[in-house]
Amino acid sequence: MVKFDLEERLIDFSVLIINISSGMSKNKAGNHLAGQLIRSGTSVSLNYGEAQSGESRKDFIHKMKVVLKELRETFVCLKIIYRAKLFKDMSDMDKAMTENNELIFIFVRSVETAQKNLSACK
Repeated sequence: MVKFDLEERLIDFSVLIINISSGMSKNKAGNHLAGQLIRSGTSVSLNYGEAQSGESRKDFIHKMKVVLKELRETFVCLKIIYRAKLFKDMSDMDKAMTENNELIFIFVRSVETAQKNLSACK
């Protein structure tokens, strides 16, 4: 997958997260988790953009790890929302959870590869 495709995929994921949060229950738990979901679910796209401008290999790896951390946080948030049934359209929830899991896999592999490449350069 080329860099541009991954960026677009992350942007599409962030838009899906925004749509999910907009359709959540309007109660104390729903409002709290919707805000948390928006923060973590949209930051993945923004932090990936920052990673592309990493000042060094170490900086790039650090920023990619931040994306991974935010993806994992988003996944846990989605699981809570799903189990609490705070969202009405479960097909979007399933889509988001599947995409989130695939993105985690991609970023785990990307970080591993970047770390191996860094070690090889030493």
